Amino acid sequence: MVPSWTETLLRAGINVVGRTRFCIHPEKMITNIPIVGGTKEVSWDLVMDLKPDIVLLDQEENPYEMAEECPVKYVATHVHSLETLQQELVKLGEFFENATLMEMAVDCLDILEKPTPAFDSRKIPGFLDWVKIPHQNYSEVLYLIWKKPWMAVSKETYIGSVLNKLGMKVVEFPEGEKYPVIELEDHPNALCLFSSEPFPFAKKISDLKGLGVEGAIVNGESFSWFGYRSIQFLKETLK
Repeated sequence: MVPSWTETLLRAGINVVGRTRFCIHPEKMITNIPIVGGTKEVSWDLVMDLKPDIVLLDQEENPYEMAEECPVKYVATHVHSLETLQQELVKLGEFFENATLMEMAVDCLDILEKPTPAFDSRKIPGFLDWVKIPHQNYSEVLYLIWKKPWMAVSKETYIGSVLNKLGMKVVEFPEGEKYPVIELEDHPNALCLFSSEPFPFAKKISDLKGLGVEGAIVNGESFSWFGYRSIQFLKETLK
């Protein structure tokens, strides 16, 4: 019930019998896997028809009610940083007795042990397009995931952990505010990174250019899809 876990399990050779409508990777491998709902709601009748051994959930992606209502055995992970991703990969690798998942856990540990690079505002990892080319090297980034209202991410999220590993200091927010509602004008000293998902900022580039803020569109999947996808992204970026 988690898109990033669906991709990771399939890459590890595990038989996935059902998915959410947001599970779109790997494209060639998910085509014939039935959709049973979304990340926040699911048809348990459809799930039961598929006779899964377990349902895989995550505390950041799925509501608590989904676990309460789940009619079959489930495993719940809680990925909110690179450190917790590494721990959960080990847990899943042991649960499924799967060597590929254990190898991903080792890759994640290698990433954590790599030195953090200095950040260059004109060389943004996961870059897709400029909103406005920066005229200075920023010390902080504002990573935006939604508009109306504007919503950002804090350092307490998995995305924040990835940004930090890449040398990007996330704007500070009060403790516990993982996805704060913000006003852009309150953060004039931060470079704005507009994620391609969940809000489709890449399709709104002309509107963003009219804001006058310096920043770029970035590939949201690279920063938020924990597991196989972000590990590959970080390995390539940090090599």
